[in-house]
Amino acid sequence: MAQTEKQFAVVKTDEEWRKLLTPEQYQVMRRHGTERPGSCALLREKRPGTFSCAACDQPLFVADRKFESGTGWPSFFAPIEGAIGTSVDDSYFMRRTEVHCSRCGSHLGHVFEDGPPPTGLRYCINGVALNFEPAEATDGTDNS
Repeated sequence: MAQTEKQFAVVKTDEEWRKLLTPEQYQVMRRHGTERPGSCALLREKRPGTFSCAACDQPLFVADRKFESGTGWPSFFAPIEGAIGTSVDDSYFMRRTEVHCSRCGSHLGHVFEDGPPPTGLRYCINGVALNFEPAEATDGTDNS
């Protein structure tokens, strides 16, 4: 894929990635795998907060851009500006647009042109590639 030719700010050896990530995260994020649909708890996450890259912790998406797509994977209509990169994915006899973390190059998922307004895009992201940090409560209550 095209992203392997690009230099990223966070670079690790294959051995370092294997130590940092769970086996499922490694398969998805470094080997361009896909998690089983509906298998990630973040699919149902509805609290305000930020979704970040599980490999390098770069903020990727804010919760108010998440929507229920019915696909079985967390879906967003827009990323945080500059947080992701794209490349052409010609696997499985089809052409798709892959999305990856702009800081470490880890595979996140794909973007499709069937999302809701205002962008019309659906960033279909593997939940295992994400960490979620709830927003701090401003009224003194605990968001956990």
